[in-house]
Amino acid sequence: MASQPVTWSSVIKTARGVMTTAQHTLTVFGLSAVAMIALLYHRPDLAKRVSDILSPQHPAPAVVAARPSQNLLKVSAEPVEIANADDKAARPSRQQKYVTDWLSRRYRVAGDAANMLVSTAYSTAHEIKLDPLLILAVMGIESGLNPFAESPMGAQGLMQVMSKVHSDKFEGVGGAQAALNPVANIRVGALILKDYVTRTGSVEAGLKSYVGAGAATDDSGYGSKVLTEYHRLKQVASGKNVPTYFPPAPAPAATPAPATALAQKTPAAKHDAESAETARGASQGGETVAGL
Repeated sequence: MASQPVTWSSVIKTARGVMTTAQHTLTVFGLSAVAMIALLYHRPDLAKRVSDILSPQHPAPAVVAARPSQNLLKVSAEPVEIANADDKAARPSRQQKYVTDWLSRRYRVAGDAANMLVSTAYSTAHEIKLDPLLILAVMGIESGLNPFAESPMGAQGLMQVMSKVHSDKFEGVGGAQAALNPVANIRVGALILKDYVTRTGSVEAGLKSYVGAGAATDDSGYGSKVLTEYHRLKQVASGKNVPTYFPPAPAPAATPAPATALAQKTPAAKHDAESAETARGASQGGETVAGL
């Protein structure tokens, strides 16, 4: 058979046929893909099966790889839990705000300063397992929340601690010179108070030792003052409206003293007695010897 000559028209016709076939093929594939996507969208179970077929999982390596990550989670979870607990402890509670506001008004201390003192008392109490309201009651009676208070006997700071006697307890907080540091003073005073309460077995006996009257028959009303303030703070913490001023209790009637005894009281001695009685936070005439 004689071969037919190749002409441009035949080439163009063949090319058109190939392009038409390719176009039809792509159209069929496109419609099939759209139909498959629609089917997988409406059949999640079938989509998961197809996914498992296309990307099979290897269970053994996955388990081995998961163990280190689980260990990391256990290791990292502990610091997060501790941090969250610290943040919770650091955040002032509603009762703490009540106590701060009341003490600020009662002792005429700036709100920010009172907040710092109350927060320190609460954090210290949380650490050494002591009632923060008892610490604050001692602070109120001892110094009237004055961090720079000092008695004639040398008791210093908010908790009126004898820094010379308890110099060892100040070693971890900056030494004895830190006695007027509010944070250090609260911590050392609270530790001393906790030690006395633990050793004596009661708060009353612990307060008696704290004021230096452990060997005496009475503490001249010091423990009663602290516990009265403590019960007021408990009422304040519960949200009750407690006044901030309380008139001094009337002194018990005394038997008339002989004229010779009255004549011996000089004006200077009377002035000293009045000053000691009205000094805020001072106990036993301003001569608190906490820890002696």
